Amino acid sequence: MTVDAPGTLDLGKLLAARLHAARVRPYLATALFALHPVESRAVPTMAVDRHWRCYVSPAFVDRTPVEELAGVWVHEVSHLLRDHHGRSDRVARERGLTGPGERLRMNIAADLEINDDVFGEGLVRPEGAVQPASLGLDAGGLMEDYLRQFRLGQHTQDLSWLDCGSGADGGEREWDLGPDGAHGLSEQERDAVRFRVAQGINARPGSSPKGWRRWAEEAFHPPQPWRELLGAAVRSAASGPGAGEDYSYGRPARRSAGVPGAVLPSLRRRPPRVCVVIDTSGSVSDAELGSALLEVAAISRAVGGRRDLVTVLPCDAAARIVHPLCRGEGIPLMGGGGTDLRTGFARALRTRPRPDVVVVLTDGHTPWPDTRPACRTVVGLFPGRSTGGAWREDDPDYVPDRPPAWARVVDIGS
Repeated sequence: MTVDAPGTLDLGKLLAARLHAARVRPYLATALFALHPVESRAVPTMAVDRHWRCYVSPAFVDRTPVEELAGVWVHEVSHLLRDHHGRSDRVARERGLTGPGERLRMNIAADLEINDDVFGEGLVRPEGAVQPASLGLDAGGLMEDYLRQFRLGQHTQDLSWLDCGSGADGGEREWDLGPDGAHGLSEQERDAVRFRVAQGINARPGSSPKGWRRWAEEAFHPPQPWRELLGAAVRSAASGPGAGEDYSYGRPARRSAGVPGAVLPSLRRRPPRVCVVIDTSGSVSDAELGSALLEVAAISRAVGGRRDLVTVLPCDAAARIVHPLCRGEGIPLMGGGGTDLRTGFARALRTRPRPDVVVVLTDGHTPWPDTRPACRTVVGLFPGRSTGGAWREDDPDYVPDRPPAWARVVDIGS
């Protein structure tokens, strides 16, 4: 038997702990064995970088039982599988979070997401592992949710030592080997590991906690940046051929010089007009109607902020009053009956001046026009409805059709 020199990493103990972790959490085995251990005296316990290296303190391994080390292995690899470094970077940009204090807060929030259901059933909870209940928070949340619910203070002062590495909060560490260091995984290799783990969880969902099942589902069906997609779809439709074009004598065409005695009009682009048809039928929830009003404001920004060029048309089975967009929250969304947005299309196209783009916000439970409207069309589908579930007010066996091929479709909130 080989005896390690004082102060050196007991690699045998560390790898035995990883094997134990793989036995009790077989669906994570691919990820656990993809991690490459790196001895480091700069880390307090164990930490990971975004390139799937695991930095390990020899002193921590010496004083920690194998069963607890197995829990730390699972904890650290969970940060990487759930892309906490990428998500932390996005949150920092969106919310303007800077400095080491905010990165510590992101690390704590990421730990809360992991630790609420990762231990037990053969996996010992490591000493000092923070859980939602210890901060007075509910279990089952995501890192982004927890970040809104606590601040650094007396309840977190005992966590100042916490450092799971750049793989947990996105902030680079001085001990990181970086993208060109040895034993790092490429982006394609990291994605392949995540995919294999998600496959294993989906194959036997009953053997994994709820948080991992949710993660695996999103790994196969990643959420779309729907707000960006919706804005891009509106801009694309508004800038398409024939949209926002008209002839004007305000500036004569250059070809007038070739026709003596005649003044020819020039083709000028004008700001596009957009009509937003909002489904107000009984199958649309109040939350979805509230979301629709937010999207109306986003649509006005997508066409340059000209609210005078955006109109809103509430519609269930009948088209109602066309409202100019002065203030989105002041638009009455009347309705609650059945659904037939064909009347909404017809009413929108009768609006004067006629819109260049029609945007429809709906749950999809509606008949669609048989013919393509004489303008560009963008359809935003509310969440939970776009998969074609069976539901209708008067027919429980009804399965709605997907929007027609001539419409650009964006799944809202997915």
